[in-house]
Amino acid sequence: MTLEGTVALVTGAARRVGRAIALELARAGCDVAIHYRRSEGDARELAEEVRALKRKGTVIRADLSEPESWPFIIERTVEKMGRLDVLVNNASEFHAVPLDVNEAFDQVGWERTLRVNLVAPASLSYHARRHLKSHGQGKIINLTDIQAERPTPSNLVYCVSKAALDALTKGLARAFAPDIQVTGVALGIAEFPDGYSESLRQKLINQVPLRRAGTPQEVAQVVRFLVESGDFVTGEIVRLDGGRSCA
Repeated sequence: MTLEGTVALVTGAARRVGRAIALELARAGCDVAIHYRRSEGDARELAEEVRALKRKGTVIRADLSEPESWPFIIERTVEKMGRLDVLVNNASEFHAVPLDVNEAFDQVGWERTLRVNLVAPASLSYHARRHLKSHGQGKIINLTDIQAERPTPSNLVYCVSKAALDALTKGLARAFAPDIQVTGVALGIAEFPDGYSESLRQKLINQVPLRRAGTPQEVAQVVRFLVESGDFVTGEIVRLDGGRSCA
């Protein structure tokens, strides 16, 4: 897929992995719509960096837990950018405090996590469909997690949401073919949360055969490959985890 002059929408793009993806796609020739929820300053700074690469950059604020935001984000992107060719569902909800299945059921936590991590990507994909196919070829990339295959009780709702996102990726790949390709990238350690101690970080790295964490830039490069060069790839979920899922 030739990216020069195309438009990519990246959800949760203001910081961390989403930011790296937005910049990498801009370097590849995409104009970029930057979705954010709270990090307005970071989002606007990123838009300036995209423009410095001689690409168009715009910001769109919305809370993905609110259903009315889903069609709004797509239509706002097309309104401001003129078209939509690539959708990267990167935004994710992760509970810092685990939902303990042995205690009271946290219905609010479960519903919000599933809404942001599963229903929002599904709805965004459906609302984007007619725009993605209007120029002959479109791409959807879903950011998922290797914990989808090994759900842990301490992060159960997150793991369940990502397992469902894997299933969504494969189902949409069949439903949207041949005009739109849908793939996923299952992350291991791409960037540690700020609150992780050094000892916990090292413990997790020791579980990785390559003995290091990944980087947001490495994630962005895989996303770029799937968008730019993966024209015969659909329904595939690429594990980017340094071998952790097979250890």
